[in-house]
Amino acid sequence: MESYIVVCLLLCACALDRGLAQIRYSVPEELEHGAFVGNIAEDLGLDVAKLSSRRFRIVSGARKQYLEVNLENGIIFVNEKIDREELCEQSPVCFLHLQVVIESPLELYRVEVEILDVNDNAPSFPWSEFNLEITESAAPGSRFPLESAQDLDVGSNSLRSYLLSANQHFVLDIQARNDGSKFAELVLQSPLDREQQKTHEMVLTAVDGGSPLRSGTAQITVTVLDANDNVPVFDRSVYRVSLVENAPRGTLVLKLNATDLDEGANGEITYSFSGHAPLKVRELFSVDSHSGEIRVKGIVDYEKASVYELYVQAKDKGPSAVAVHCKVLVDILDVNDNAPEVILTSVSTPVQEDAPPGTVIAVISVMDRDSGENGAVDCQIPGNVPFQLHSSFKNYYTLVTSEFLDRESVSEYNITLTARDLGSPPLSTRKTILVQVSDINDNPPRFIQPSYTVYVTENNAPGASICSLTAFDPDSNQNAYLSYSILEGQIQGMPVSTYVSINSDNGNIYALRSFDYEQLRNFQIRVQAQDAGFPPLSSNVTVNVFVLDQNDNAPVILSPLPRNGTVATEMVPRSVDAGYLVAKITALDADAGQNSRLSYQMLQATDPGLFSVALYTGEIRTIRRFLDKDAIRQRLVILVKDNGQPPLSATVSIILSVVDSVPESLSNFGDLSLSPQPPSNLALYLIVSLSTISLIFLVAIIVLAAVKCYKDRDSLGSYIATGAKVPTNCVEVNSNPGNLSQAYCYKVCLTPESAKSDFMFLKPCSPAVSSSASFSTLSSFHSHYVLSLSLSLSLSLSLSLFLYINLSKMLQNLKEH
Repeated sequence: MESYIVVCLLLCACALDRGLAQIRYSVPEELEHGAFVGNIAEDLGLDVAKLSSRRFRIVSGARKQYLEVNLENGIIFVNEKIDREELCEQSPVCFLHLQVVIESPLELYRVEVEILDVNDNAPSFPWSEFNLEITESAAPGSRFPLESAQDLDVGSNSLRSYLLSANQHFVLDIQARNDGSKFAELVLQSPLDREQQKTHEMVLTAVDGGSPLRSGTAQITVTVLDANDNVPVFDRSVYRVSLVENAPRGTLVLKLNATDLDEGANGEITYSFSGHAPLKVRELFSVDSHSGEIRVKGIVDYEKASVYELYVQAKDKGPSAVAVHCKVLVDILDVNDNAPEVILTSVSTPVQEDAPPGTVIAVISVMDRDSGENGAVDCQIPGNVPFQLHSSFKNYYTLVTSEFLDRESVSEYNITLTARDLGSPPLSTRKTILVQVSDINDNPPRFIQPSYTVYVTENNAPGASICSLTAFDPDSNQNAYLSYSILEGQIQGMPVSTYVSINSDNGNIYALRSFDYEQLRNFQIRVQAQDAGFPPLSSNVTVNVFVLDQNDNAPVILSPLPRNGTVATEMVPRSVDAGYLVAKITALDADAGQNSRLSYQMLQATDPGLFSVALYTGEIRTIRRFLDKDAIRQRLVILVKDNGQPPLSATVSIILSVVDSVPESLSNFGDLSLSPQPPSNLALYLIVSLSTISLIFLVAIIVLAAVKCYKDRDSLGSYIATGAKVPTNCVEVNSNPGNLSQAYCYKVCLTPESAKSDFMFLKPCSPAVSSSASFSTLSSFHSHYVLSLSLSLSLSLSLSLFLYINLSKMLQNLKEH
């Protein structure tokens, strides 16, 4: 057996038909898993290293994957043991049709693998013992059909002959049917004599043509009967009828007619199948034993057999009845009873939306078990999808893209494939192919608005949300995950990151400081939304932030202003008429709008009926002429109030002096106790001299102190601790001044937004260890410095007191004279 397999493999034909792109191999059945079939990569001229990258695969319409390809060496091998009898039944030739699919670029090859039969089945009889009754009057040459043996193998391995054991009366006559199968008839060679021998036993052996030979045996027992003179006779020896497949059970196929010249029981005929009628025929048809009607018993399928041979015998009921035989040929007519079958041999999904037109999505095979027009199949898909159906080989199609796909428009397609045969009426099969479109990052994020305008009231709380931005990305998964950021820029010379921040996940913008409308009325920031695709895509949007004013500034009086700490004073001629403009209050409010709209009103007045103030201009005018009884000094208190909610206000006081006439140089009304006569020039000279001497003396003291500090810098430096290293934006200095009982550390901390210091913290730290000599030296320096400064201050005070006493005496003398 093994030598036979090796010979078959060596004789395996591998031919490449370039016109049909077809390869044929031959392989015996019953090979174990892994058995070599052929080197398909070498036969097709393919690069073995690229088989995996090109997705090399084989597909077949069989229910099992009998063959497989090793992608590492390109060898096609047996994947599952092949039983030829199961795959092709009694067909003389058996082919396994495969299709090789290779991508990048797409290539299709047809492969036919012929399954060679091996002699693995011995002939067998349906019964192990046959009983024949033959009348002793049977003439030599009479024939008696025997049960046929069945051999599942085909070709040379099928049933070849029958052998009969040695005997004196019978020989075998082997005949062939139309399909090539053989059956045996027992032929009477010499007359029988019941009185000499009632029974005869023989062994019938069926032998096939395989190597080694296989055989099966059955026991034949012949019983010799008394004579019956006449046998039934059929009107024809061969009958031929037609029958439509799938005919219902009980359908009449043919009514046989046989006659017997005998009378009585010897003339009554019974019909039955002959002994060598195949078992399949007995399952599909029945014969009425009395009427001879042949009717349908099972399901007749044209696809399994197109013609059936029925062997029927007729035998009377007389003693020693002899059976006669006839042959009935039943031709099966095909009807369109099989819908096309659609098999998806390869589906590549999902497909990227940027896949070029012509990308293979699926390889489809269709088959119809009917014949002729009933088995011709046409496939179609709807015309409103971006796909096309191409026919590569007979009954093989490829589904390809006809244009670029857009996942954002359609994320998946349900393509209905319709396979329809050409029978009458036509039968069809629908198959839905789900094609999913995978996303690529081809859409940048888009904001809902082209720009954003945000209004924020000043004095807002730092950290509060001022607005939220939303962008969307029509892509999916990672390509649609968005992160938000603020682009670099400056606001009033400072980085925009010191003013606002953004939540990168949800786009919420937060104020980092409290805004002041009077310093910053509006600013602009640029926000970027970026997806997480590769490469990432982004888009920007402008956010205009407007700071809204609050009434947080009280009015500021610009004029009149107090002079030298005294109330502002204005002179009014006594002779003025009503409506005379005495003064005008000028004020300013740093707020805007209604918050900066000012109004004026009289809050207090020495004589409320003498003066009025304009509500919006602040002009103070006389209401009437002055009378002699009116006070010379009039004090007014004016309230200046803005229009905010709540309103803020300021007051200003003004003293109006009523005079007969306004002199060219105004007198100082702040000091009413002085005499109207000006002091002499001598007093002025003394005052200037005193001031100059005091200033010179003070400068001299400061210079002496600076020189002393400069000379003692080196001695002081040894007692100052060096600065310790601290984190970035922090400087820590340790100091241990003189005889202080505790040292101090000065730490300056800076905010992340600015290099300027915001706070200074003073904290005690452990005092530095110093020697007693160092402490003594520092104490001596401190005492010397304090003594020098005390002497200088004492001299300065003594000199100033002396000059002041002398000046007072001189002024007193001047007044007396």
